[in-house]
Amino acid sequence: MQARIDSLALIEASVWHELQRACAEQDHAWHALALATAGNGGCADARTVVLREVDAAAGTLRIYTDARSAKVAQIGAQPLGTLLAWSPQLGWQLRLRVRLAVTTDGPEAASRWARLKLTPAAHDYLAPLPPGSPIDARFQPERASRAHFALISAQVLQFDWLELHADGHRRAGFGPDGAQWLQP
Repeated sequence: MQARIDSLALIEASVWHELQRACAEQDHAWHALALATAGNGGCADARTVVLREVDAAAGTLRIYTDARSAKVAQIGAQPLGTLLAWSPQLGWQLRLRVRLAVTTDGPEAASRWARLKLTPAAHDYLAPLPPGSPIDARFQPERASRAHFALISAQVLQFDWLELHADGHRRAGFGPDGAQWLQP
């Protein structure tokens, strides 16, 4: 476990640094985050997503998805969501309240697809059926078009940092009104 950080400004900078590392390092605990959106009937719907890009200066995160997925429809109906991350190495939990937007065409999506299509991950967006569709054992998948690739941008509105530590837990909130220590 690393040395504890005592400054709110350093904690905030460290959170963004760890998020940037998570994009580049597949074994980083924050590479895969839980994304919760408003589901059917008002219940939260959560799933794991892969963090693809971080722009700390703009306060945005980017995730790739299939445009036919339930989360895309949910974001269209309610663009607010929560991203949740836990790092056992750091002893940190991070909850990010975000405003979500989906892009399926234009230069943003096209430039990401141009890089992604050269990797095995491209197959995730070329399936002929939407995610969660029932299939029978005889189903032979065929490749579909890139039209199912979507980019989710998550504008961070505020975040809650929690450190679990043997010497005492600590919690802080970061938002438009600044940073403050909170009761864990």
